[in-house]
Amino acid sequence: MDALFDQAGIKIQNEQDYTTLKSAVERLLASAQLEKFLKKLDSKSIRIREWEKVLDKGVVEDLDENLKQSGKKAKQLYEALPVTDQGQMREFYLTRIEEVDSATRQKFHKLYSYY
Repeated sequence: MDALFDQAGIKIQNEQDYTTLKSAVERLLASAQLEKFLKKLDSKSIRIREWEKVLDKGVVEDLDENLKQSGKKAKQLYEALPVTDQGQMREFYLTRIEEVDSATRQKFHKLYSYY
């Protein structure tokens, strides 16, 4: 009998900031915004897996109108999260970027490369 591994869920402590940031990331990685996001990363020489650089360079609030209009910065929201929430946000981002379709990943292969 094979058992599937299920990762235990860790409760989010700062739900408001976590949800705000998660929603912004979801909008960026939706098909309507995805290419703009990837082009912005390319123009700033940021590799796709460099989550902290994405935050440092203000890419999220540059492209996400909802976050921009709120006057909040993605980095400030992220830094307001406890370490466990930060880890879950980073994991969410890294998981979502791996779910990008293969044609788009191939088009932006430089961003996805490890060198």
